[in-house]
Amino acid sequence: MGLRQRWARRRGGGGFAPQEITVKLSIPFVGEISGVWEPMDVEREAAWELYVELATRVSVVELEEDEGLLREALSSLYTVFATTREILRRYGPAVAPRVAPGKVTFGVLAVNVLNLSIRPLLSRWHPLLTAHEAARSEGVDPVAHERRWARAGELREEIEAVRKVLLALALALNEVAGVGDLITVRVPRQAPVEETS
Repeated sequence: MGLRQRWARRRGGGGFAPQEITVKLSIPFVGEISGVWEPMDVEREAAWELYVELATRVSVVELEEDEGLLREALSSLYTVFATTREILRRYGPAVAPRVAPGKVTFGVLAVNVLNLSIRPLLSRWHPLLTAHEAARSEGVDPVAHERRWARAGELREEIEAVRKVLLALALALNEVAGVGDLITVRVPRQAPVEETS
């Protein structure tokens, strides 16, 4: 992703953003979506909005075996789905112009990630997890019940595969928006200041 870039100053005076990037997203069981993206300003704005959504969601953070709930991860992915559709509606056809073969747009990337990565995961696993949750006996802790589910590991693997797709998309959106990294850069923790008397 982002192997080749041509840079230009963004309109409105804010920093530099690439005139084009090469995007490559590997979608499990499907193949890859790849091409050159020559973003227009409206696509940069949409890229920023979706980037912020992804950067602030559980869906791009690795979910360790003993962390979080599978239900929360699926709910986060549902929210990403809804928010992406809203961004596409708000910006309209300007983020999905017709382009030559080998070129991609914000719309092409967003819709393909929704339909080829997130939708299959949600349509398969939401009803299975719901059925498992419905079988929980009264008085049994929901977290413990979910962690004992025989298919929990399988679902976690598929969530991880989708997370990698979303992370690759987020990195492309970051490049196009021309902003700092909000996902992988961590601020060093400061040592507590000791009070002196």
